[in-house]
Amino acid sequence: MANPDPWDAVATSIIRQVIRAGQARKLYRLLCSEHGETITTAQGSATLFPTAETVLALPEEEFKRLGLAFKRAPLRAAARVYLDLGQKWTELDPLQLINELQSIPRIGPWTAKATVTDLTNDYALYDYADLAVRTWAAKLAPQYNWPDDAASFARVWEAATHDQLSAWTALTLAWGVRHANGVAF
Repeated sequence: MANPDPWDAVATSIIRQVIRAGQARKLYRLLCSEHGETITTAQGSATLFPTAETVLALPEEEFKRLGLAFKRAPLRAAARVYLDLGQKWTELDPLQLINELQSIPRIGPWTAKATVTDLTNDYALYDYADLAVRTWAAKLAPQYNWPDDAASFARVWEAATHDQLSAWTALTLAWGVRHANGVAF
């Protein structure tokens, strides 16, 4: 499902930068539980990601305490830009938004593409040469000789998935999450 909240999408992508998925989930949930709003749904309670205003107000020591010191600067930068331009983000074409997001310090192509993928649920926009896709594709289809380098893998992946690039990328990542968590199909 597409994420309807541009702030949550960009913040989630920042937290996911350069760390293992399991660690990113842990940090995201911790920040939510410590500083997010708890809501009640028909399925039970859920805690939302802290607002951009809340993230801007957190002292440096709190980021350190939560294990998010490295994420402080990009989260704050994104919060400031979101508060100024968040409405504009909702009006941009996905490719324009990818470019716009990269104007935020410490947001590069991977983070921008992950954010827009989260907002649109279009995995053709995801950086499908990402290590996660390469890793899980190799485990899903070990008989195929997948290239090791990102650029070559991207070309082969595009050719192999044709007009189903989004679906195969999403399925491969979802399979990887289930496989990594030890959940059998």
